[in-house]
Amino acid sequence: MSAHQEHMAHGHHDDHHGHTHANHGSLKDYATGFILAVILTAIPFWLVMDKVMNKSSTTGIVLLVFAAIQIVVHMVYFLHMNSKSEGGWTMLALLFTGMLVFIMMSGSLWVMYHLNHNMMPGMMHETETKPQSINAAPMSMSKPAAQLTPAATSDVVPAIAPEVVPASSPAADASKPMSSMQ
Repeated sequence: MSAHQEHMAHGHHDDHHGHTHANHGSLKDYATGFILAVILTAIPFWLVMDKVMNKSSTTGIVLLVFAAIQIVVHMVYFLHMNSKSEGGWTMLALLFTGMLVFIMMSGSLWVMYHLNHNMMPGMMHETETKPQSINAAPMSMSKPAAQLTPAATSDVVPAIAPEVVPASSPAADASKPMSSMQ
């Protein structure tokens, strides 16, 4: 007797020891999923190509909503994910994956925002407050070139003080004329 015949003789059937096969859907389910996927692709395409919305940020948010809905449609109609398949483990794995992706994406965006804010202060928007040192113009730029006169440039260019050398130093002796040294 073969192993398969012996297996069947003991009253075992091909039920894989309590594992049930997932419902793979019908042609109607696949057609419904396909039609929804086409609609959920065509609407965002139309929104972007015809520039229906004035603000690009609003358009981006609407596109993200359509993308999230399309992900759900694909998971339900094509991947057949629900709380019953695989004893609920696929749904639990999906939730865990979604949580990890959310944590990584939000953390990355948080870090990038703060890096941009702290490392690029000159690129701030006009509505944000800037430190006084960034708002202050250099002294040479505060007056037009026509107003710069020799008297007015004294506050722009620092005066160069002559080097003061003590009289008893060797450098002071070297600066004296040769006739006075003899």
